[in-house]
Amino acid sequence: MIKKIFLAYLSLSVLLSISACNRFDVENDPITYGDGYMEVQLNTDKARYTPGEAVNFTLNKLIAGASNVMVRYRHLGTTIEEAPLTSCNWTWQPPATDYQGYLVDLYSKDANGVETVYGSIAVDVSTLPDRFPRNGFLSAYGNMTSQDIADVMSNLNRHHINYVQFQDWHYKHHKPLAGTPSAPMEVWTDIINRDCYKKTVEGYIEKSHQYGMKSLFYNLAYGALADAADDGVQEEWYLFKDTKHVLKDCHELGSPFKSSIYIVNAGNEAWIDYLVQQNSDVYAVFDFDGYQIDQLGDRGETYDYYGNRVYLDQTFKHFIERMKEANPDKSLVMNAVGQYGQEYQISKAPVDFLYTEVWDHSDDRGYNIFSDIITNNDKWSNGKKTVLAAYMNYEHGRKGRSYFNTPGILMGTAAAFAWGGSILQLGEHLLCNEYFPNNNLSMRGELKIALVHYYDFLTAYQNLLREEGEWYGVDVTTPAGNVTFNQWGPVRGQVATVGKRFASCDVIQLLSYRNATHLDWCDTNADQGEPDLLENLTVSFAVKQTPKSVWVASPDVKDGVAIPLEYEYVGGKITTTLPALKYWDMIVVEY
Repeated sequence: MIKKIFLAYLSLSVLLSISACNRFDVENDPITYGDGYMEVQLNTDKARYTPGEAVNFTLNKLIAGASNVMVRYRHLGTTIEEAPLTSCNWTWQPPATDYQGYLVDLYSKDANGVETVYGSIAVDVSTLPDRFPRNGFLSAYGNMTSQDIADVMSNLNRHHINYVQFQDWHYKHHKPLAGTPSAPMEVWTDIINRDCYKKTVEGYIEKSHQYGMKSLFYNLAYGALADAADDGVQEEWYLFKDTKHVLKDCHELGSPFKSSIYIVNAGNEAWIDYLVQQNSDVYAVFDFDGYQIDQLGDRGETYDYYGNRVYLDQTFKHFIERMKEANPDKSLVMNAVGQYGQEYQISKAPVDFLYTEVWDHSDDRGYNIFSDIITNNDKWSNGKKTVLAAYMNYEHGRKGRSYFNTPGILMGTAAAFAWGGSILQLGEHLLCNEYFPNNNLSMRGELKIALVHYYDFLTAYQNLLREEGEWYGVDVTTPAGNVTFNQWGPVRGQVATVGKRFASCDVIQLLSYRNATHLDWCDTNADQGEPDLLENLTVSFAVKQTPKSVWVASPDVKDGVAIPLEYEYVGGKITTTLPALKYWDMIVVEY
């Protein structure tokens, strides 16, 4: 919620945004209805299935004018089953293998054997979500109907979100439950005095569980409001900016917020005991699956009540361990703001996955910031996956109501996904700000459709994108005179490449920055340029041995379906022709 700060929140445009209804209003929101409509709408009944569970599919309507439509079930480049499409509702029993991604598509062939793909959807079969985390959020808990809740959660399910962060749901930072376990409040106010309804929070949790998602309640590790003493928080627990315990460390907030947030020492055992009890009260009332722990980054020099220097980042591992000991069956995730505390503390603690709120952005380091964070997190944690909280079009969103810039969002998303990460960006709306209820920016239809394909791609190909392999540099060449490839990191006007090697295959990512106006992942002013579409692009690259097959897939092409490629193998090199490259292609060489 609160990292950089709340100066932006006090602008008129943002205040209007956070006081408005969370769902888009036809008259007041700059959303173009209808252009995001997908003619073929495929859905599944869960975002994640455990081995042995059947997948139930629904199709909005039979495909007009198409005959002999087939349903094809694929794992990576291999078709494992096909069946005729005979109904808008059907069931599939995936293989029993755990932690697998699949892509299911509807297609037909004409008399000449030319294939038409009408739509696709991914399926994730995983006992637990932590191996392939796809984090989403919620940010408003007003007096919502069951249909309101169902609409939001159905959209998250369509993007295969498997963790849901309940942002700003709580009563007070130091007392998250409103009321008591025996007498919880039905309605309370959050930090900015919005009404929150118990039935809405419960409805969201119930729906998340129906979809196979985990629900995590958000709270700081160390926040207390001005009235905390009335609720039992002791003066000796706070952090101070001086050695004489005169000036409390404080994250100052003005109107319309309830209170500024005063910083408690997260390493203080009495505070930890207190918060453990508060969390136990939460779990007694709400069926949350865990705790999304937040922090505020580096607080500078701070001291405990007795004048001892406190290095706040050095308290995180112990804090997380204590939370786990208190509720061992509950999941934990902790935000590493700008990687603060990540390397030696959070990454070594019992968290489901690593979560980094990214504030570093520049044209100089650009998308390398994403790859550096993800690969560092992987190294530090011995393979835990990364979710990035990366707020794109940030400055553009601070100016008031407008649209997201589609190229900026897709280029940032492609970079994170290609390197094995995910992004926290989907909730009731797409995120552009650290204050999650801020919905200043809307998605045009093209972006809505594209993100469905991108999350399908992330899920269907998770075993290549997110399993452990060996990163390597790969040189790609082409006879096309106007196309230049370079090994990662990105160069304006070129296509960046990176390889990942497994025992049985090589995976080569191609990410286009051909018309990029800059290389800042944030695209903060929403002015990133759109790459041109390259069709029938011939490429050559070296491989480690004689290949068995070569295929390509892209979230931008043919609904992510794997396309077999004809190729030549001469002198240790493959030469093949890609059907198309827009933002992102993934070439797979199987041995």
